Amino acid sequence: MLSREIEIFRVVMTTGSATKAARLMQLTQPAVSQSLRRLEKSAGLALFERGGGKLQPTPEARALLAEVERHFVGLEVIEQRLRSLRRFSEGRVRVASFPGIGVGFLPRVLADLTRERERTLVSLQIMGSAEVRKRILANEAELGVVADDVSTNGIEATLFAHYFGVVALPAGHALARHKRITPAMLARHPFIALNPEDSVSLRLERICRQHGVELNTVVECPFTISQCELVRNQVGVAIVNPVTACDYLHAGLVFRPFSEQLTYTALTVRPAGQPASSFVRLLLGAMRKRLERDMHTLAQAMAAGDAAGPLHSFAHLSGGETA
Repeated sequence: MLSREIEIFRVVMTTGSATKAARLMQLTQPAVSQSLRRLEKSAGLALFERGGGKLQPTPEARALLAEVERHFVGLEVIEQRLRSLRRFSEGRVRVASFPGIGVGFLPRVLADLTRERERTLVSLQIMGSAEVRKRILANEAELGVVADDVSTNGIEATLFAHYFGVVALPAGHALARHKRITPAMLARHPFIALNPEDSVSLRLERICRQHGVELNTVVECPFTISQCELVRNQVGVAIVNPVTACDYLHAGLVFRPFSEQLTYTALTVRPAGQPASSFVRLLLGAMRKRLERDMHTLAQAMAAGDAAGPLHSFAHLSGGETA
């Protein structure tokens, strides 16, 4: 199949006439018509019905156009990649993350790496953990960040951190006068929960059973950012991961320590068998440093300050809470 003929066919189909295609491609109309006939002869198909000086595409032509468009989209991606390689000496690094880390935390990390980013184009994509895993499996991202309830079969997974839930309250809420919130205190107020199948929800359910209380859940949602928005709109109270809590320190929310250790776990994932690039290694180091700073800032902002206890850990946990 001749590439020039396919290119002319595409322009004819998208402009709607051989005359417009000829003008756009700076060709004569007979040259365009001859090119279309060569393509039809090569394909062994009638791609156009000719009558009254007009070309009417056949169903075969429309089917072919769909394949041609996919081909040209692929070429455009390659051209974009070449442009980025010319501009950035270390190329393009694709990072995919679940919202709990990707929405606010990773932009802060990338801001910390301003100088290092001068040679690297970062593509940051936010999606659910299951979709992140698919991207890594398909080699469509060099680094992923996922919650601990996603399968790590077929990919390289490393613990990034455990971090421990804090209570999110609307400004002026009655619970804000307490320095530490217990499950029994939460049970007296409308509660905004993560979806029941979420691993954090299952851990919280176990904690509540141990304390003999049942939370008054009024809304369930998949992401901590949604919990925070619901709290901000005074729908209820919630326990949220402290990483996202940092995004809302100046958004009218109040945070207090939770009396129990409710563990959230984030893993970094990469395609199996591929060494991490120098920029990915820098990014991982910057993520640890930024998490330490953010957790210190949040602890200071909460009523109990440093006395609230650690909000994160980079070590594997022993006992019942595991990644």
